[in-house]
Amino acid sequence: MKLNRIHHVAIIASNYESSKDFYVNILGLEIVRENYRKERDSYKLDLKIGDSEIELFSFPDPPKRPTTPEARGLRHVCFFVDDIHHVVNELNLKGIETEAIREDEFTGGLYTFFQDPDGLPIELYMNKNNGEVEREVF
Repeated sequence: MKLNRIHHVAIIASNYESSKDFYVNILGLEIVRENYRKERDSYKLDLKIGDSEIELFSFPDPPKRPTTPEARGLRHVCFFVDDIHHVVNELNLKGIETEAIREDEFTGGLYTFFQDPDGLPIELYMNKNNGEVEREVF
């Protein structure tokens, strides 16, 4: 079996317009397509991030995601960046709070977390080789 890459990550938003604004205008992701599915009263927004996509969904009254303590299932989404300090500064200037930048004890890379409008944890990661791609060890 050979899995090539992640095609997409799907996120369900409690407020579609707020989350759309966050992912498009704050994070700068490119809209690939946006569709309203009348039979489900649901929007589906496909956003481009590198060679992958984020699918942003809206559904009427979705249940809250438990975050503290950490729940079973998908833990967070992580974006690889070339310059974590620059990206953190841009986020902070746009009013997005980030945690302190820390060094990964196993890889030596730098990382931090922030949240989307629904509290979904998002990680930024920069490897120790200043942008050269390396594999993380989990």
